[in-house]
Amino acid sequence: MRTLLPPRLPSPIAATLPSAASLLPALTRLSLRGTPPRANMSSAAAAPDSAAANPAATGEEGGREAVDVLVQYVVLRRDLADAWPLGSVVAQGCHAAVAAVWAHRDHPDTAAYCAPGNLDSMHKVTLEVKGETQLRNLAEKLEAAGVRHKLWIEQPENIPTCIATAPCPKSQVSSFVKKLKLCK
Repeated sequence: MRTLLPPRLPSPIAATLPSAASLLPALTRLSLRGTPPRANMSSAAAAPDSAAANPAATGEEGGREAVDVLVQYVVLRRDLADAWPLGSVVAQGCHAAVAAVWAHRDHPDTAAYCAPGNLDSMHKVTLEVKGETQLRNLAEKLEAAGVRHKLWIEQPENIPTCIATAPCPKSQVSSFVKKLKLCK
């Protein structure tokens, strides 16, 4: 099939920009997990005994603690999930997650989380709160503790819909979210 569009040539501007790998050479080789990245989500279900075969998965490796895994938490409002279409609620979480990563793109944890070698092994946890009051309270606690996050406020309605943390060590955020339910 012939096209009327001109052939696509490489951009002269793009040729002058450094690649992400050259900007973060050490982080591209950084392993955040003791296990190799999964090809897809179903491979975890296919290997239920992988924790027994891999001591790093259980939190110990020859008596040492495992690396504190980087995780991004997304906290949605249950009242909106019950009232809005599912796609709209998912979009709110996506907005917040992308905004949190972008706002903190220069932080070493975010760079490591988004490094090319870790893209297939990102950890996200989606949780829920009952409503706006609980969401705002969580945002205040995270702010007071210095936890990097984004409170997403849907515009033009000015409705706070969710919170996403920037990628950070699980131990840094777990105390704030341990009582929250997984979003179902």
